Amino acid sequence: MTLTETRTFSETSNCINSQFPGKLLRWWDEGHADLPWRRSCDPYAVWVAEVMLQQTQIATVIPYYRQWMARLPTVRDLAAADLDEVLKLWEGLGYYSRARNLHAAAHTVVERFGGELPGTVAELRTLKGIGPYTAGAIASIAFGQRAPLLDGNVIRVFSRLLDLEKDVTATATRKELWQLAAQMVPQERPGAYNQALMELGQRICTPAAPDCHRCPVAAHCLSKQRGTQLERPMRPPRKNIPHYHVAAAVIWRDDGRFLIARRPLDGLLGGLWEFPGGKQDPGESLPDTLRREIREELALEIAVGAPLVSVKHAYTHFRITLHAFHARHVGGAPQHLGVADHAWVTLGDLDKYAFARTDRKIIASLRENALR
Repeated sequence: MTLTETRTFSETSNCINSQFPGKLLRWWDEGHADLPWRRSCDPYAVWVAEVMLQQTQIATVIPYYRQWMARLPTVRDLAAADLDEVLKLWEGLGYYSRARNLHAAAHTVVERFGGELPGTVAELRTLKGIGPYTAGAIASIAFGQRAPLLDGNVIRVFSRLLDLEKDVTATATRKELWQLAAQMVPQERPGAYNQALMELGQRICTPAAPDCHRCPVAAHCLSKQRGTQLERPMRPPRKNIPHYHVAAAVIWRDDGRFLIARRPLDGLLGGLWEFPGGKQDPGESLPDTLRREIREELALEIAVGAPLVSVKHAYTHFRITLHAFHARHVGGAPQHLGVADHAWVTLGDLDKYAFARTDRKIIASLRENALR
């Protein structure tokens, strides 16, 4: 069945509009997951949770959410916080633009909306970092608005429900899925319905092993009828993921301090602190990479010493092996040519700064060496 045909499917099958939401809500009422952000309809709490949950597993989010809400329980608290503190609270959660956008949007909420999140999708979409999914989640869950949402779980549920034979990453397909999602939201309890739909994808309609026998809406699922569950949703073949070698330096000064640099706010891992360095160019040795990168980013001259640790890490669109070296500062004063800031620190100072996962492994190696 193509998506064009789903209009006929949804229009001619009364149960898809009348019985489907009811069955889903009954399943939800019988025992949905007890998660900390579901114990309150506070719009701010819903907002923080939904942003944290983007591309992140629930089990990972729970301790971060609790720590965040204990320290920054209101929009005004978030707006008043320093960005360094916000990033430190987010440290290890990944996709750090989410934290920067939350912080920036909190300022807007205080300045334009009197410290209260707006309740409509249109107004929510004016806030930095809030797209159609997050706006739909906040509007429906916190404000009871009949607003749709579409995330990976919901896309998977709909594509199996309709036995959709089209690429769900295509713009035209996404547009029609949004229209279908909007059509399906019931007038009553739209927030519970949207959460039930997402939880169905998380717990029952899973990617690799859908539990169709326990599905409360299996009677409506064309993929189950046709045995095509594992073929849906359809996506294009994955592209080869490039791999890069990256060098980083722990640059020591004669007084025993070493240098850390803050990444520019507008790039990958923006605003986090790091051990400076960069990507290896073809034909370049790792020490040559370090000398060039440190000169280009900080205008410093260094003598590269012994290797410290190598760290493998995968990002969304590429992988790296990060090679960390000890180095000695031999000339120049730090200039912010490719960094936002710098600091000369001791190991004891590092807990005040937010670092990416790879740099935290360098710190762990430094501390292990210090204990030795």
